[in-house]
Amino acid sequence: MIKLIASDIDGTLVADGSSQINPEIYTEILRLRSKGIQFAAASGRQWFSIDRLFAPIREKIFYLSDNGAYIGCHARNLFLTEIDRTLIMEMIEDARKENELEIVLSGPDVVYLDTKNDELCHWLTDSYHFAIKRVDDLTKVEDKFIKIAFYRKNQVETYGRELREKYQDQLKITISGEMWMDCMAHGVNKGQAIKTLQESLEIHPEETMVFGDQLNDIEMLNQAYYSFAVGNARPEVKKAARFLADTNVNDGVLKILRLL
Repeated sequence: MIKLIASDIDGTLVADGSSQINPEIYTEILRLRSKGIQFAAASGRQWFSIDRLFAPIREKIFYLSDNGAYIGCHARNLFLTEIDRTLIMEMIEDARKENELEIVLSGPDVVYLDTKNDELCHWLTDSYHFAIKRVDDLTKVEDKFIKIAFYRKNQVETYGRELREKYQDQLKITISGEMWMDCMAHGVNKGQAIKTLQESLEIHPEETMVFGDQLNDIEMLNQAYYSFAVGNARPEVKKAARFLADTNVNDGVLKILRLL
């Protein structure tokens, strides 16, 4: 029997960077919850963005945000994994040498940017519904940090290669789509977040169903027997999953949930 369902958001439930979600997903999540099945939104997004996207049912789901660095529920943080500040500052200085990348620094509740790119800031607030704060210098920010992300409109995997090679032994670095490279504390990923939730709720992998489309979803797929890649997923993700759902634009996740 399925007791826990977790789904990625961008590229799985919605288009990348979109806040447009089929409202029928709320009805299905509530129906499944009435049968004792928990739901978790597992995303590279910050919790505030997840909270806005799932506003009608925000008190009924778990948030696995920032690729698992933040585990919580509405207005409450349950588990938080920080990155060493010295490491963050070093990475910022290295990234500044690569003018092609924008730096997005995540605290537990706020995303910090010192960019002059107004278009990026508007996109993060208007489409992702991020809670952002623009600052003069990221290295002067006094906060806990749970993720540092690098953005480029395309080919971020290529332009972020040098950073990835230098820091891959010190941080968990994952590609979260064509535009994002996310860096968290070593050992942090969606799969570990799912495992933490499973242990807290006394739920086994054989009782878990997950959905994903990108490389940052693979560990999560490995933590559940009922692992689904959506039809638009990367080939590596389809290979890691046991099952295949329809594409995100064709409501692949919703179609599977209706069968439960």
